[in-house]
Amino acid sequence: MKVAVFGTKSYDKEFFKLEGVNTTHELVFFESRLRVKTAPLARGFDAVCVFVNDVVDTETVKMLGEFGIKVIALRCAGFNNVDLIEAEKQGIEVLRVPAYSPYAVAEHTLALILTLNRKTHKAYNRVREGNFSLDRLTGFDIYGKTVGVIGTGKIGQIFARIMKGMGCKVVGFDLYPNKEFEKEGILEYVTLNELLENSDIISLHCPLTPQTHHIINDHSIWRMKKGAMLINTSRGRLIDTESAIRALSKGHLGYLGIDVYEQEEKLFFRDLSETLIRDEKMLNLMSFPNVLVTGHQAFFTDTALTQIARVTLGNLTAFEKGEELVNRVGSEAIKG
Repeated sequence: MKVAVFGTKSYDKEFFKLEGVNTTHELVFFESRLRVKTAPLARGFDAVCVFVNDVVDTETVKMLGEFGIKVIALRCAGFNNVDLIEAEKQGIEVLRVPAYSPYAVAEHTLALILTLNRKTHKAYNRVREGNFSLDRLTGFDIYGKTVGVIGTGKIGQIFARIMKGMGCKVVGFDLYPNKEFEKEGILEYVTLNELLENSDIISLHCPLTPQTHHIINDHSIWRMKKGAMLINTSRGRLIDTESAIRALSKGHLGYLGIDVYEQEEKLFFRDLSETLIRDEKMLNLMSFPNVLVTGHQAFFTDTALTQIARVTLGNLTAFEKGEELVNRVGSEAIKG
């Protein structure tokens, strides 16, 4: 198949080319993200390959249909940026990578927690400047703390195991509790309000759905313990950023670590070091000493990048050969 790969970086080309030697697909890489303005680049291709911040909305999907695109291959697990209903109308299959390295995301979540707590990023900068003072670097023992995990899929379960191994009490909330996992004694399922009220650290690992959009808002944040730590390595729109800023300003939210952000498509995966950033919410967040932001890098390990390329190309091969599409995402995923 001839595939237009949008929003590519050097690492995408590297890993896709390595895995692509085992296939007959012709990959053409575009740095531009897919959206209405760039959709004409897909003319003459059989499929497009996109990532989390490509805008595959109704108008874009209609254009892809007009160009004869047969497949939208997501090189990620999330599909909230794709109009699945319109894709179905256009007869375009949507395929994804449901899991690449859940360990990568879970481990990055721990990295955010430890960095925020022990302030290693600040200590690193101090020492490089010859400042060996310990003032304002006080942390807390994670051992014995209560950790709340919202969303207990693969990543949430791995993260729960990590925190259990560190001597924490782990509680979980999920719309569809995994009772077998609970039987292992790793965590105890509780209501969302109980989790919010009793957790010292809260980590988000749920997908973005109409039910989870802004699951962290004014109401939920003010149910949290004063001084609690909130971590998000899942989807940016799980957190109402303005609510988080208000809680930080009033000293109620003790720490915030995010690898994802509501408006990240305007910022992430780009070098803006010589550019004036006009996102007032992000600028506000970065002004807090107890906030840590990383640019959607939780997935970013060699293991994950290899798996993403391998599964994406495998999805395309399965479609080409008329095999079962085990990683298909249909409109039923969002209906009801």
